Amino acid sequence: MPPPADIVKVAIEWPGAFPKWSLGNHENFALQIADSTNFYITEKNRNDIKNGSILRLTTSPYQTALQLHERIQSSSMDAKLEALKDLANASRDITFAQEFINLDGISLLTQMVESGTERYQKLQKIMKPCFGDLLSFTLTAFVELMDHGIVSWDTFSVAFIKKIASYVNKSAMDTAVLQRSLAILESMVLNSQDLYHKVAQEITIGQLIPHLQGTDQDIQTYTIAVINALFLKAPEEKRQEMAHILAQKQLRSIILSNVIRSPTPINDEMAHQLYVLQVLTFNLLEDRMMTKMDPQDQAQRDIIFELRRIAFDVECEPNNSGSIEKRKSMYTRDYKKLGFINHVNPAVDFTQIPPGMLALDNMLYFARHHQDAYIRIVLENSSREDKHECPFGRSSIELTKMLCEILKVGELPSENCHDFHPMFFTHDRSFEEFFCICIQLLNKTWKEMRATSEDFNKVMQVVREQIMRALTLKPNSLDQFKSRLQNLSYTEILKIRQSERMNQEDFQSRPILELREKIQPEIMELIKQQRLNRLCEGTCFRKISSRRRQDKFWYCRLSPNHKVLHYGDLEESPQGEVPHDSLQDKLPVADIKAVITGKDCPHMKEKGALKQNKEVLELAFSVLYESDEYLNFIAPDKHEYCVWTDGLNALLGKEMTSDYTKSDMDTLLSMEMKLRLLDLENIQIPEAPPPIPKEPSNYDFVYDCN
Repeated sequence: MPPPADIVKVAIEWPGAFPKWSLGNHENFALQIADSTNFYITEKNRNDIKNGSILRLTTSPYQTALQLHERIQSSSMDAKLEALKDLANASRDITFAQEFINLDGISLLTQMVESGTERYQKLQKIMKPCFGDLLSFTLTAFVELMDHGIVSWDTFSVAFIKKIASYVNKSAMDTAVLQRSLAILESMVLNSQDLYHKVAQEITIGQLIPHLQGTDQDIQTYTIAVINALFLKAPEEKRQEMAHILAQKQLRSIILSNVIRSPTPINDEMAHQLYVLQVLTFNLLEDRMMTKMDPQDQAQRDIIFELRRIAFDVECEPNNSGSIEKRKSMYTRDYKKLGFINHVNPAVDFTQIPPGMLALDNMLYFARHHQDAYIRIVLENSSREDKHECPFGRSSIELTKMLCEILKVGELPSENCHDFHPMFFTHDRSFEEFFCICIQLLNKTWKEMRATSEDFNKVMQVVREQIMRALTLKPNSLDQFKSRLQNLSYTEILKIRQSERMNQEDFQSRPILELREKIQPEIMELIKQQRLNRLCEGTCFRKISSRRRQDKFWYCRLSPNHKVLHYGDLEESPQGEVPHDSLQDKLPVADIKAVITGKDCPHMKEKGALKQNKEVLELAFSVLYESDEYLNFIAPDKHEYCVWTDGLNALLGKEMTSDYTKSDMDTLLSMEMKLRLLDLENIQIPEAPPPIPKEPSNYDFVYDCN
């Protein structure tokens, strides 16, 4: 009778208990998982124990916490170091952590940090180097204990914060201590608004920047994490000021050169922190994105006048020049050419939020920093028919809104996302440059689609798809992004859509899958016949010596009845069909026992020089017959190798597994599926295939790629 499902068999070890076990006070003992975690077994996790697990009998969490609490206060530095090391490991377990915290262990650790570190550092100079680990283990234990969320971060003194900050501000500090100190500062800022203000007073961006210029990616990661935490918790009125400081300190270029373009691959945690920094940077645009334009504000209206002036090279006329009606008519005409919806008062176009004033900011940046492209787009569209013009003003407003949606401007960063884009770290005004590239793309796509004003939304959908597909490729620079967009023309998007449509859910439905299964054996049989036909045609193989390449050849082909391999030596490479009489040797297919490939072939083992030639190894195969006789081949190319190994396996009744077979299967199966699913209702299919056209009189139109 099998045991109940809720009963598992485990093994229990008790180090030091041999030869007999004897438990006195059972409440002083507990079970641990006997692995690297050493987590205690409790009522909460006991159901996670699997059958066959090994458990360890050890002292209870309370007893262990009590012992470590006493040991870390030892007067012996060696004993203290060992105790702190054990504490750092044990603190990962929440059961132990709770008991140690109940003994006021956190306060003890903070006191040791506040008062004892100078003494440790002095001891490190005059005694063994291992004393430098005292502070590291102390801070590690502190971080592990606080990560359980049992104790509030608001309980720590200013003296403790100053001490932790001092480790970060020092130019030369132990790597482990620096890493733990940065982790503590990040947690303080994120978990307490009050501590944010205290940490912000002790730490400056200038003091953090040097840590990014090293080569330790963990230190760089924690440093960016602290900057992100300070950025995230800063009051709204201080974020722009902080962004200005980050720009002054050239944080972006330092991250680009020392992190993103570093030879060290970026790990997931670093990618997450870069993503957070990217999101927080773009969120600075939220204020402008949600600000409506005031049609009565002259300063804001002057920006629109500036757009008109740059586009049409006109100066603002004095008030007494011409009649008011004439000037209004002139403005209306120009605002229409600029593509605004409201030709009389374009300021009204910017009252929609989002994108609000951010759209106008982008337009002005484009006009000033990419003046030639701006003028070309405006004049090009103003010279088209009304229905075919791409309205620059309306397009810019909708594009800005779209870019804000794509980059999720105004949303808080996700906790698990790693989706940062290196190109946004290559320019101080990356969002504006991003807009400038995309507005030119929009104008190009509009022309490719031959769009009219009714197609505006369709064009925007295509542009969105082009941008998203280019971003998916994670370009390293804005120029690379621009070149990727050049390859994603409207025609290319249509091809991609058509290809994806063929592979969407309809092709995964049960009837389609059943049809594929039905067709597959037919296709495989077709491939098999093609391979055997090729073997019947035969192939010329070159003989290779271990000393040098020799121009000696031999030929092999399969008999039409598929029962015999005929082969023989040739003086030279054949130009036409090889006569049957010249192939004197033969091997019955019934005698073939196996097909061997690659380095297992006997002629690859025998020829020492050939062992090092990877190309030859990939083209080698042998036919084993009788007991230990072999017919050895080296194919002229990969294609012939696949044809022959597939054909020989087919003769032996084995599966054809070459890459060539897989490729043929995919191509033929896809083609057959499309043909079978064609809607041929009311279409007359001819009985006989159409005649093959005559050959042309000359081939002058053929282009020789070589």
